[in-house]
Amino acid sequence: MLPERLQSICELEDDVTVLEEGVDKPTVVVPCEHVASLMAALKHDASFAFLLLLDHTVTDRVDDGHFELVYQLYSPVHNHHLMVMTTIPRDEPVIQTLSHIWAVAEFQEREIYDMFGVVYRNHPDLRRLFLEDDWVGFPLRKDYEDDFMLERPK
Repeated sequence: MLPERLQSICELEDDVTVLEEGVDKPTVVVPCEHVASLMAALKHDASFAFLLLLDHTVTDRVDDGHFELVYQLYSPVHNHHLMVMTTIPRDEPVIQTLSHIWAVAEFQEREIYDMFGVVYRNHPDLRRLFLEDDWVGFPLRKDYEDDFMLERPK
């Protein structure tokens, strides 16, 4: 059972925290510098076998000065879900790509780069996905403004 093995995830990387209360699925919080190595271990270690990166999202914590990155993993081998969370500073939003671990991360990371401005180090094709190349700013940041907005951020 995954909850019983969560402690062994902490042994894969230093400074990993397991959240057990207030979450709807097993969740681990890891420093951003350890995300890529932890994710590789979670995919390739047969006791976990998280072969699918289902989703990768970002929450803009503008008042706290950081972005919260959330990765949703699934193991079809063990029928387990896992959420991995990390934070990066808004003023220097850089993290290692996971596209070498899961191919789908290439698309997900491009979308997040386009909308939030998160830079994925060593990404094979980091460029805007939905917006024009000359677009200024990142529309899903809470403090984003442009001349065409119907309502300005408060």
